[in-house]
Amino acid sequence: MPVLTTAQAIVRFLEQQYIEWDGEEIPFVDGMFTIFGHGNVLGLGQALSEAKRLRVYQGKNEQGMGHAAISYAKQNNRKRIIACTSSVGPGSANMVTAASVATVNNIPLLLFPGDIFASRQPDPVLQQVEQPHDLTLSTNDAFRPVSKFWDRITRPEQLMTSLIQAMRVLTNPAETGAVTVSVPQDVQGEAYDFPESFFQKRVHRVSRKVPDERSVKEAAALIRSKKRPFIICGGGVRYSEAGESLKRMAEAWNVPIAETQAGKSAVESTHEWNVGGLGVTGNLAANTLAPKADVIIAVGTRLADFTTSSKQLFRDENVEFISINVSEFHGVKMDASPLIGDAQAVIEALVNETGDYTSEFKKETEEAKTAWAREKERLYSIRYTEEGFTPEIAGHLDEELQEYRKVLGTDLAQTTALGIVNREIDEDAVAVGAAGSLPGDMQRLWESSQKYRYNMEYGYSCMGYEISGAFGAKLAEPDKEVYAMVGDGSFLMLHSEMITSVQENKKINVMLFDNSGYGCINNLQMGNGMQSIGTEFRHRDEAKDEMCGSVMHIDYAKVAEGYGLKTYRVTTEEGLKEAIADAKKQTVSTLIDVKVLPKTMTGDYESWWNVGVSEVSERESVRESFEDKEKQLQQARKY
Repeated sequence: MPVLTTAQAIVRFLEQQYIEWDGEEIPFVDGMFTIFGHGNVLGLGQALSEAKRLRVYQGKNEQGMGHAAISYAKQNNRKRIIACTSSVGPGSANMVTAASVATVNNIPLLLFPGDIFASRQPDPVLQQVEQPHDLTLSTNDAFRPVSKFWDRITRPEQLMTSLIQAMRVLTNPAETGAVTVSVPQDVQGEAYDFPESFFQKRVHRVSRKVPDERSVKEAAALIRSKKRPFIICGGGVRYSEAGESLKRMAEAWNVPIAETQAGKSAVESTHEWNVGGLGVTGNLAANTLAPKADVIIAVGTRLADFTTSSKQLFRDENVEFISINVSEFHGVKMDASPLIGDAQAVIEALVNETGDYTSEFKKETEEAKTAWAREKERLYSIRYTEEGFTPEIAGHLDEELQEYRKVLGTDLAQTTALGIVNREIDEDAVAVGAAGSLPGDMQRLWESSQKYRYNMEYGYSCMGYEISGAFGAKLAEPDKEVYAMVGDGSFLMLHSEMITSVQENKKINVMLFDNSGYGCINNLQMGNGMQSIGTEFRHRDEAKDEMCGSVMHIDYAKVAEGYGLKTYRVTTEEGLKEAIADAKKQTVSTLIDVKVLPKTMTGDYESWWNVGVSEVSERESVRESFEDKEKQLQQARKY
């Protein structure tokens, strides 16, 4: 039996993990992101220095490297991962957000945070959080509520059962998410006679589970009894690689396909039955058709509030739900009839069972798509005019728009700029996004003519994923151009992995849309009767002691230039086109600083979102907003 430290055993075990998908065998763990500190450098750090296959990546922020690992797994459709290790204390705490992102989005993420001493001899060790009522607690206990599997290794021999269970969760489509194996720094260096069998090659076979025949027959009968079925394409379609099967189902039945953020690009945007984004950030076509549907076929989706418009979008009095999902937990949401199984396998079984069924939704679908196509062209063609210009989000900062125009030096509308980016980049380029107003614009407007070209983290809507995620996507597809679609608010939150992209010679392109503020949340507060407070990037007015001074102008291109990126400053349509064209010629990462006017993002389309409006306020507009929320709630389903 080999005598190895606990850390060496971790590395050796990970190098022998494989995944089998549709007969193809793939190494599962490609490497490990790390920021070394006293809690892991002499344990896992020493072991990684002797690794035979795992590549070591140097992160710059623990949350950022976690996001990069998540995006890498997402872009590989959950078939490959990069693990992460951090030091004890703040290094571990920084990764908690990334763990949340992975778990919410059902993306495999393997974390090895360093921990305090199991022996307790030096307590309190540097960076240790002490709780007098429970000496076993450490920072790493914060991972418990956001992990699908959590363990702490206090003896080397515990590692064997722990890592086998960790792999079970990581490779299970129904359970996958963040897996946290916490390793005290003294235990990392302890040696043990591990059995050779523990390090044998392990192949984790992901099978396409099929539901029982009776459930399929009942679902098919329900569909045949309906006239207007409506398909929701969720992330499960992508990870099952079931896009072709879903298209055949839509074509056979003449049924529209609407997309969630996670499901977008599993079916090409150009497909005749793809009506685009659904729900709160959905477009006119999908949100016009959804309320008319009499049966919703939800495929691989969690049916989150943005997809369902807080359960208010599906308004036919006889509407029923069928949910195709590998997870029983998600499969019974909205009181759906569950078909628990792999999306591709279930779709094919369902199509076979329905025979020659055809819906009566074709004409309405065509009309809705035509209307949306006209509206989309309008949004892509907005031009600012000094006289009589009305922004898409009107009535909020109309009087301040001239000030923004002067400070930012731009007349560009956000929707127009986004249209230029979408049309000018390569068709096989990958677009990555996460939070702010851009995800809404992108779910509505972005067209992907090829599969898996859209990598959006919107389950957790985590600011800071965009640039780190772009780097992770580039590691997954090094021969493709990758674009981080990021607002100025998210850029300020987390952009450190730009440096890692330069360090690794993995070019990413950062498309930074700067409207000098948290525009999405400003829309939310002002759209619900509040005044603007704390969401615009303004200097503090010392006399009033409020952030209501002049609009800030920040030169983000200069920041990125200092990091070693090729940068561009853009304030016109022609300038944006020229910058994109030149950026394609570069071999180093690029940043295009695009100044856009606030309130020129897309508005809502026949959707509603249940948010916590104040029931009591001095402002009449807030009270009116609360009353409107109560009226909308009356139309929404209760569960």
